[in-house]
Amino acid sequence: MEKIYGLLGRKLGHSWSVPIHQALGCAGYRLIELEPEELGNFLRRKDIGGLNVTIPYKRDVIKFCDMLDPAAEAIGSVNTLVRQAEKLVGCNTDIDGFLYMLRRAGISLTGKKVVILGSGGASLTAQTAARREGAREIVVVSRSGPDNYENLPERHADAEALVNTTPVGMWPKLEGQPVDLRLLPNVTAVADLIYNPGRTNLLLQAEELTRTRKPWNWEMGDPAPRSIRCTGGLSMLVHQAKRAEELFFNCSIPDGKTEEITTRLRREMTNIVLVGMPGSGKTTVGQALAKLSGKPFTDLDGEIIRRSGKPIPDIFAQEGEGVFRTLEHQVLEEACTKSNQIIATGGGAVLWSENRAAMRRTGRVYRLRRKLEDLPTEGRPLSQAGKLEEMERLREPLYSAAADFSVLNETSPEETASEIWRDFCEQ
Repeated sequence: MEKIYGLLGRKLGHSWSVPIHQALGCAGYRLIELEPEELGNFLRRKDIGGLNVTIPYKRDVIKFCDMLDPAAEAIGSVNTLVRQAEKLVGCNTDIDGFLYMLRRAGISLTGKKVVILGSGGASLTAQTAARREGAREIVVVSRSGPDNYENLPERHADAEALVNTTPVGMWPKLEGQPVDLRLLPNVTAVADLIYNPGRTNLLLQAEELTRTRKPWNWEMGDPAPRSIRCTGGLSMLVHQAKRAEELFFNCSIPDGKTEEITTRLRREMTNIVLVGMPGSGKTTVGQALAKLSGKPFTDLDGEIIRRSGKPIPDIFAQEGEGVFRTLEHQVLEEACTKSNQIIATGGGAVLWSENRAAMRRTGRVYRLRRKLEDLPTEGRPLSQAGKLEEMERLREPLYSAAADFSVLNETSPEETASEIWRDFCEQ
């Protein structure tokens, strides 16, 4: 008889579970969206083979289980359901994925004060894992509990590790951030269970604090000098799915499969974003990259022209740079909510911090460099009248802040594209 395999939740538009489980061999895996009142009838079906469970049902399904495995019982949360000998068994493979994610990122919770944001099912998993890892102290932060977001800096500024189990910053509401890491100056490890986008604002700030390493100045809000190990939740998602498949089909799958699928998904879902001075070759290199990688190409300046119905010099002349930058931000932010693209930005896209964050959340950012004397100026309002040297001086730190990698574009577009693609695949 045909069995049902899939992910059970309420709203699943953001999920990557189907391609993961199909890559693990479960061809019929699908998304199953149900309202709370529909759970009972569905879970009584005898043709259920195996289900994963996500927000908001990780605790709700427990009452429908005939038995729980030791992990689910200890955690009080179920993320995997398996029909065994007519009984519905509740399991928890999230803890396997969580511990795998920490090991992969080189994060240890042993002897540390761990702050866990959120109090739902994923939080219960993180709490159990932290206890198992020998954390010195575990603090659970919620919106209305004794430890909340308002008093967190006062009560727990000595936290050493931070785990986010909330959906704040998750697709499609990418702009959110649950806490400001500058208020927790002793944190040296951050794990965000969100996997879409690849880098939430919380992870971007952790990277920025590690990159800048400026002297601490509380009044100025400068970041304290520290190195923060951080990780998103993709490897956790894949590894818990791998463990669930083992339970679905009573088999063993090597851990190497987790790495293979994680790498492939990250490569397929991550954008390649090109930044650099006007005339540095972003469009031509981007087109070459699109041919090389198979990813679709998006030219933001071209999209601005299409939407406005006029050339960019005319927008500057008739409406001013402010209007252009606002339109540029709208187009860029919309493009960066999508995945698996090559995106060529305008030369000034890095001027707004919101743009730099949008690029980095869903993409790996490459800066193209070219000698000033080789940069064309025709049709580029801000590049004319001898402004290039001053422009480069002002934008240099912004390009550096945005870029993950810098490439000298002095050969053919194809050669530059090949260098970027090699780095992208390695990273």
